[in-house]
Order: sequence, then structure tokens, then C-alpha cells
Amino acid sequence: MTTAPVQTFPPLELETRSHVETACAAFHLMRKPQTMRAYACLGGPILPTRINGRLAWAVADIKRLLAGGA
Repeated sequence: MTTAPVQTFPPLELETRSHVETACAAFHLMRKPQTMRAYACLGGPILPTRINGRLAWAVADIKRLLAGGA
């Protein structure tokens, strides 16, 4: 039986990108990637931008949400 590789993400304070992929956003917000996708479709505390058809989550929005902002 094989196991899936574990993804690791840099701490948000060291993140140099303006937007991150769904898996990274979910990791930092302690949610499942599918929850983030539901936020994109149904609305949530933050909304993504679509870049070439993929969801991109603003690092500034993630930091704001973690700081207690709505």
C-alpha cells in the first residue's frame, strides 16, 4: 500500500506570492480544499480570483481572515 506524499507550505509571513493555490489556502485556514472550493461557488469569508481557470486565493485576504477580520 502506498501513501500520498505530504504537501508542505511555507509560513504565510514568508510567502512571496500574492496569490496561492487552493491546497495552500486550505492548509493555512485549517480547512479542506473542498471547503475552499465551496467558498468559491457559494460564497464564503474570502473569495478567490480565477487565473487561467484555476482558483487563486489572495495571501492578503488569508492574513486578514486569520487576524480576525471579516
